[in-house]
Amino acid sequence: MLRQANLIALLVPAALLAGAWGFQLIGGLYPCEMCHWQRWPHYAALPVAALAFWAEGRTRVVLVALAALLIAASGAVGVAHAGVEYHWWQGFTACTSPVALTGRTAAERLANLMNQPIVRCDAPQWSIAGVSLAGLNALVSLGGAAVIAALLTRRTR
Repeated sequence: MLRQANLIALLVPAALLAGAWGFQLIGGLYPCEMCHWQRWPHYAALPVAALAFWAEGRTRVVLVALAALLIAASGAVGVAHAGVEYHWWQGFTACTSPVALTGRTAAERLANLMNQPIVRCDAPQWSIAGVSLAGLNALVSLGGAAVIAALLTRRTR
């Protein structure tokens, strides 16, 4: 059970980060500030879960549990972000925009900066069946963390 929990702890953040970067780089969906907040715990969970494969005994269990907590933290931020998108509560941050400071002169760089799209935290850029990317992250992260926790607490016979 520990090996399966460890594998899930590695695959969930890897898949979600790959999806987020895919939507950003291929799909052209720029992340807002809260989207970035959801990525940070996954960035931390990846090396923790990878390191757990080389650990043994109680150390491995602790590392997998830590990865699960980090994944759950991303899910909690996803819930908060989805609530902002659905207007259940007020947002926590100002709107953001991607910064691409290209150009030869300061005037060109300023003009480029001023022409960047504003990415609002309270307006989902994409959804499927009414579930935004933040909501999807919340569902997958919290579900994955719950599965990992269940596997860690299960006794082998």
